[in-house]
Amino acid sequence: MHHSSLVMLLLLLVFAVIHSGGAALRTRAEAKIGARAWRVLFAALSIPSAVVVIGYFLAHRYDGLRLWNLQGVQGLIPVIWVLTAISFLFLYPATYNLLEIPAVLKPQVRLYATGIIRISRHPQAVGQVLWCFSHALWIGSSFMVVTCIGLIGHHLFAVWHGDRRLKARFGDDFVKLKQSTSVLPFAAVLDGRQTLIWSELLRPAQLGIAIAVGVFWWAHRFISLGGIAFLHSRLEGLLS
Repeated sequence: MHHSSLVMLLLLLVFAVIHSGGAALRTRAEAKIGARAWRVLFAALSIPSAVVVIGYFLAHRYDGLRLWNLQGVQGLIPVIWVLTAISFLFLYPATYNLLEIPAVLKPQVRLYATGIIRISRHPQAVGQVLWCFSHALWIGSSFMVVTCIGLIGHHLFAVWHGDRRLKARFGDDFVKLKQSTSVLPFAAVLDGRQTLIWSELLRPAQLGIAIAVGVFWWAHRFISLGGIAFLHSRLEGLLS
């Protein structure tokens, strides 16, 4: 295993501890310092750790062994972008109350049974798997495989951890929600426990996600060797 893969696993572990640990502490922290203050503190820790993870990934994504190289396969690029766009629709679902993210409105924990939750109770985990699959298909390095293992492992833990926290907070209401939904996409729809209402998916936040996908597509051209080298030097300074 290339040394950068070990560093990546360590960075992912730190992010997982901050993110999932912060979620576990939320109830007690909000009782002590308030919901808005906790959200600001949580973001102040989570966002920089996520930026470091993303930056390190960009700088080292081709490290290690090249396990496969499909980049010359005709038609692969549109497939990668379609899968990536779909992954974003799951990663950043329209169930978010956008003004609660920066604590403009008071952040609250809610049970959702509509929109994308009808497809999967844990859309972020589904989106992460899709993102990992599409990018691993394109990049094909051992570093990318290790990164995917770390990311998917964290999200599988988050599925269990999230269900556990919601059951503790909402009790029987969450049990009923769990019985009518599924983690596996469309499983509850196919077995008759859930009915899709497509109009619930047409929300303004999804337009924002579509715009973000376009911005990321446009920005990929600037991920040049020079930019990667600059980012790498800054990250090495932070990690040394």
